[in-house]
Amino acid sequence: MASALSNLSDYDATNVPDAAKLRFGIVVADWNKDITHKLYEGCYDTLIKHGAVADQIHTMQVPGTFELPAGARIMAGREKLDAIICLGCVIKGETKHDEYINNAVSQGLVNLSIATGKPYIFGVLTPNTHEQAQDRAGGKYGNKGVEAAVTAIRMAELYTTNKTAKKSIGFGA
Repeated sequence: MASALSNLSDYDATNVPDAAKLRFGIVVADWNKDITHKLYEGCYDTLIKHGAVADQIHTMQVPGTFELPAGARIMAGREKLDAIICLGCVIKGETKHDEYINNAVSQGLVNLSIATGKPYIFGVLTPNTHEQAQDRAGGKYGNKGVEAAVTAIRMAELYTTNKTAKKSIGFGA
């Protein structure tokens, strides 16, 4: 759904599990840092709001959005985490670079998630203009960092529950 039709910071808090026992990584791109650092603030504050413990939230900065999957992989190798949130912003510009970067990052994070079973969250803004990015980084359409944090909490809960559940083959009980 287009963010112009909803607010990225609106969600049903009753559907968000307690994050007190969960461990998170946040990888944030420095490129467009006026935007990405606002995404980070929204993300971090939302994790804390839902019970995450500050010393169980690990942060890494990478040069740009393209480097998010590599940074996430490095972080996953260094820390024991239940979900990794990747925050970036690629503004369209005059060439097709945005399409290549966004596709590479989304595929990279999907591949990491599938290969490891761990949630890697795509918290990347893909606006046409800087103004649209500002609107989605704490502006009139909310903050994509909040949305990414809520997604991470919900997926981390699924991940940790699945790790401890009895494994079975097939669809039967």
